[in-house]
Amino acid sequence: MKKLLLMGSPNIGKSAFFSRLTGVRVVTSNYPGTTVGYSKGYLKLGDETAEVIDVPGTYTLEPLSKAEEVATEMLTEGDVVINVVDSTNLERNLFLTLQLLEKGIPMLIALNLWDEAKHKGIKIDHVKLAKILGVPVVPTVAVTGEGIKDLIDHIPQAKTIAVTERTHDELWTEVGRIVEQIQVVSHRHHTLLERLGDASIRPFPGILIAAAVLIGSFALIRLIGESLIGYVFEPLFNNLWAPLMMQLSDALGNSGFVHDVFVGELVAGQIDFTQSFGILTTGLFIPFGAVLPYVFAFYFVFGFLEDFGYLPRVAVLMDTIMHRIGVHGFAIIPTLLGFGCNVPGIMATRILESKRERFIVATLISIAIPCAALQAMVIGLVGGYGLQYVVIVYGTLFIVWLLLGFVLRFTVKGFSPELLIEIPPYRMPPLRALGTKLWMRIKHFIKEAVPIVMLGILVITLLYAAGVFDYIADFFSPVVTGLFGLPKDAAAALSIGFLRKDMAVGMLGALNLSADQLVVGSVVLAMFFPCIATFVILFRELGWKRLLASTVIMIAVVLAAGAALKLILL
Repeated sequence: MKKLLLMGSPNIGKSAFFSRLTGVRVVTSNYPGTTVGYSKGYLKLGDETAEVIDVPGTYTLEPLSKAEEVATEMLTEGDVVINVVDSTNLERNLFLTLQLLEKGIPMLIALNLWDEAKHKGIKIDHVKLAKILGVPVVPTVAVTGEGIKDLIDHIPQAKTIAVTERTHDELWTEVGRIVEQIQVVSHRHHTLLERLGDASIRPFPGILIAAAVLIGSFALIRLIGESLIGYVFEPLFNNLWAPLMMQLSDALGNSGFVHDVFVGELVAGQIDFTQSFGILTTGLFIPFGAVLPYVFAFYFVFGFLEDFGYLPRVAVLMDTIMHRIGVHGFAIIPTLLGFGCNVPGIMATRILESKRERFIVATLISIAIPCAALQAMVIGLVGGYGLQYVVIVYGTLFIVWLLLGFVLRFTVKGFSPELLIEIPPYRMPPLRALGTKLWMRIKHFIKEAVPIVMLGILVITLLYAAGVFDYIADFFSPVVTGLFGLPKDAAAALSIGFLRKDMAVGMLGALNLSADQLVVGSVVLAMFFPCIATFVILFRELGWKRLLASTVIMIAVVLAAGAALKLILL
């Protein structure tokens, strides 16, 4: 089967181009021996089927990062290279084009973003460019499909040309000579989006823009997530699945070990998907009814900001702050994802290149970043005593995030590369491309994360049915009462937090705690063991050794923070 490699710089619309060629028949995986992800799909090429590989974005074939190293290695595996070039930044992109021509692999060029080049007053003579380079050159607009059929028709005409290797200076000289011959730029005024793009990377008003985007994104994510839960998934579970589970419960005698494992405990004689803790009740509801809606909402908003061009800007804006905790600015993206649900947040640490960075960011997310469901309960219960108590909870988590990150920066060994990123222009993403990417990510989440979550819930459900959590609550009660200043019954709520943190906060609210005690309990619960879904994803992403290290750090930080809050508040 012929292999087609899509190669080009990051943030030039290569993913939209890939979606146009392959549709939704896509497989995502990591390159062997690395955590660098890539996608592959299939394209009908005449009577044959060709494999299309979306190679990680690279600026050069002399790699400066792990992603660029993988891109260079994958070049040896392809039969044809489709070099995707940003028509609006031709001079920057042609350097990689000339390097690819030197490798002697059949190649053709897609001048993508052809429409934006016209809007910016850039005219490119693509026919003359094809003559100069000696390979086919096709103007394309991947998001609308313009030029895609023409490009596919030109794939059999991909050519190999004999070119001797040149030095960097010689390549840049050649780039300048080519651009001078085939490109004309006419004067034009900056658009509103261009002015907004420039403002987004300056400290002021960039910070204000970032705050507005953050608040607006979380409001939209919460609206979408809660609406899906309240109007779609809860009715489906309550009206369709619950009656079937009640029939199964009756068949199993409404009690007993087998009943508790599969159905769970009945609450007031009925199935409660948040409290029954059976494999077929809570075990299905957590990944599909509670986590998936927020994953969907987050990936929708995340995908829009990504295709719009904002994420690279917030990464640059946050780079200095993130360096204080030993990672570069792009780490802010999985951190922000974690505020909706820790599961996609930790999965998103794959965009970070080093194991050191992934460990630091995943650990910080699991300890100091509360998910949306937990936040809703904290704001509802703690906020009932006054806004100042909610501020204390969030302020404590932020201080822990900052201090722990600073400590991990100096104690975790490994390498953290610098932030090397191209900032694309702002552009409105088309709904089709946005929907295709969203579907790919949701399908990937269901395929990869849900089975692991289900397995973890199975283990925890067995432990819960066997009464192990009661022993855990009794074991930790001296710590809960002595170190945290909470009543003994709070130990049960903290142990239940391993299954559902939002429900555990609700259990704290039923204990008639004072406002200060509720603050301590909420902070400890937010920082203590992550929910089972997050825990199994941590195991998947970090491995058991680093998971153990993260868990030890978590316990130490929880004990210190809980004790400190008790001294200050109680």
